[in-house]
This record gives sequence, C-alpha cells and structure tokens, in this order.
Amino acid sequence: MKILFYDTKKYDRDSFEKILPEYSDLEVEFLEADLSPRTAALAKGYDAICAFVSSDVSEKVVECLAVNGVKLVLMRCAGFNNVDLDAANRCGITVLRVPGYSPEAVAEHAMALALAVTRRIHKSYIKVRENNFSLVGLTGMNFYGKTAGIIGTGKIGAAMCRICHGFGMKVQAYDMYRNPSLDFVEYVDLDTLLSTSDLISLHCPLTDDSYHMICTETINKMKDNVILVNTSRGALIKTEDLITGNRNKKFFGIGLDVYEEETNNVFENREDDILESSITARLLSFPNVIVTSHQGFLTEEALEAISRTTLDNARDYENGTIKDINAV
Repeated sequence: MKILFYDTKKYDRDSFEKILPEYSDLEVEFLEADLSPRTAALAKGYDAICAFVSSDVSEKVVECLAVNGVKLVLMRCAGFNNVDLDAANRCGITVLRVPGYSPEAVAEHAMALALAVTRRIHKSYIKVRENNFSLVGLTGMNFYGKTAGIIGTGKIGAAMCRICHGFGMKVQAYDMYRNPSLDFVEYVDLDTLLSTSDLISLHCPLTDDSYHMICTETINKMKDNVILVNTSRGALIKTEDLITGNRNKKFFGIGLDVYEEETNNVFENREDDILESSITARLLSFPNVIVTSHQGFLTEEALEAISRTTLDNARDYENGTIKDINAV
C-alpha cells in the first residue's frame, strides 16, 4: 500500500519513521503541504492518504481523491468533523481514525492550563524574566476542596475526572452516557454543573447540539470567578460571548488549547503575519487568558500511539481485517 501523508511536521515524520521498519508492507511519503482542493490531485498513484485535524476533507476534496484512485483516508487524530463522510461513502472511500491515543496527554494539558491560569504562571514567567519579583497581580486560588465540572466523560474526560479527584476536588460531570468506571463522580444536569462548578473543563465532541454550547446564556449560569478550560473543539464556545463574559468579570481564568478561528493558525509560525481577525488578539489581550497551540495531544507517548494506530489501520484495511471503523 502506498500512502501519502499531508501536513507533516518534523515531529510527525520523526514519530512515524521511528516505527516504519515494522511496517515493511507499507510505502509512505510525506508532504509539508496540507490537504486541500488544490493539493488533492497530488495523491494520484497512491492507495491512501493521511490527513490531520485541520485538513480540508470536504466533498470537493473527497471527489478529487476518488478520481485519482484513493480508496482510504487515514485520519491521524480522533476528531473527524472536518471530513465529509457522506461524500466519502458515496465515492467508496473508507475513513479511519485514531479514536484513542493518549487521553491522559490531553487531560494533563487541560489541567496544566487550569493550573497555569489559576496561579498566574504566564504572568509570573514574564515578570521574572524582566527582573520583576513583585507578587502583585499573581494571587491565585486553591483547587483542593473546590468543585470540578467535567462536560463529557469519554476517555479524555474520564482522565480529567481522575486528575481533579487526585487534587482533592469534588468532581461532577455532565454526559448523556455515564461512565461506570467513575464511581467517585456525581452526574448532574448541565445547569447544575454550570452553576456550582469552580472549574469547568470541556471534553465533548463538536456536534450540531454542542455547537456554541458555551454562550451568553450558559455563561450567565456559571459561578462568578469560574475557571473555564477547553481542549476539545473551538466551536464549543461562542468566542464573542466569551469575550463579553470576561469583560464582565465572570471568569477568574480561561485556558484555551482550541478556539474558533484557529484553522489558519494551527501548527503554523505566523510571527510576521497580520492576523485576519481580531478575535485571537482580543483573547490574548486579557491578563487572565492563556491560549496554546492545539498541543494537548503533543507528547512522545501520544505521538507513538497515533503512529501505530494509523499504520495498523492501513494494514488492517489492506488485509480486510479492519478493527475500528467508527468514523465511517
């Protein structure tokens, strides 16, 4: 099987090349360019392509891939809301993903954001670099004894629940399906979670129902001085409403690894660019907000798991023994 990888960074290539000798039946080539209607034709002569969370796998792209003989789309990520599955089915293209690689990696990053914004680590780091050792503006709050509200208790949400429990927090959660392994978690309705949680962390997929679930209406239901963390999908939060809520001093801190207008920014160096929209700049202007680079997944352990599952998916498809076809 010949596979063309799109949007590969150094860490992607290093991770895959490390284990490729174990997959001698697969032939892989790496492209820095991302998948788009213009680059899809580069897949001619390949059996499969591999794309990432920000890649364009729209109807037009899928149709171009099909015309060029591609039968398999490998997503080296868990999310696939950027994939037109109807078009893939219509074109006879199978779509496989990595449903779980290292839930602890994302959950630990969520807690890192929560801790950093709560203890003002970002401000302290900058101040000390300038030889300013004043403690003014750095007062935080304890997590011990507080209430964590986890929205979504799949593998990542469950890992976040365990981390919060380890901090001595009361953990409550909202999910349509209860996770039986979380016997220390109290499941509540969304309004109760919003109104009683000191820390709210989002760990749910982006669907029509969850789109902009955090908006003026739900923000107004939250406790004052709440901490909000999002490591899932940017569009779970209506950013304009988040900015308004922060200006109204609703939040003690906000930690975002994802945000609505990140598509052109994800994994790119834009130091010399003037950003098209002011939303990101406005978020970064707040002293109680930390924005990171969609890096929750970025650990050595997670990258290895992503690489192995992706190549296993390719091999299983080739052998007719597909184990996980959740994304189809």
